[in-house]
Amino acid sequence: MDKKQNEMSKFLSYVLRHEPQAIGLTLDAEGWANIDSLIAGAALQGYAFTHEIIRQIVDTSDKKRFTLSADGASIRAAQGHSTAQVNISYQPKAPPETLYHGTATRFLDDILAQGLEAKSRQYVHLSADEVTATAVGQRHGKQVVLRINAGEMQTQGFIFYQADNGVWLTESVPPLFIAQ
Repeated sequence: MDKKQNEMSKFLSYVLRHEPQAIGLTLDAEGWANIDSLIAGAALQGYAFTHEIIRQIVDTSDKKRFTLSADGASIRAAQGHSTAQVNISYQPKAPPETLYHGTATRFLDDILAQGLEAKSRQYVHLSADEVTATAVGQRHGKQVVLRINAGEMQTQGFIFYQADNGVWLTESVPPLFIAQ
């Protein structure tokens, strides 16, 4: 992905996950936005999206942040929403025994004391592999990867979901289920 596409991808993430109203866009409860409306609203902010550019961003995103509808008329962020109007109805799914969470070392003491909380997002994001968790943690500073005992969490009644892009989601992770 070139620099311009990367900038456009970040703009799409911002709009589809956090601030659709910034370009006059309305998302439905499942997070879907009409692509023609997105293109028109983004143009007012100086972004020259086309259907082709959007498809290319979706297809080349290493994190698979976006999903196109089957008819190609709508797009949504796969997960990570902080806007209250979106509440994607994921189906519960049994997680692997161990999931991973990448974070910065500066957050470690708080996490080990309080657990992982969704905060401004709807869910805590977890990875199925350490490589992905490492990459996520590096975005925030000196990284550390935490192991989450997801199998035991599920046994005790915690619910897990998996987003379109493979990210595992749950509402919180108490400290009891976290190991370094």
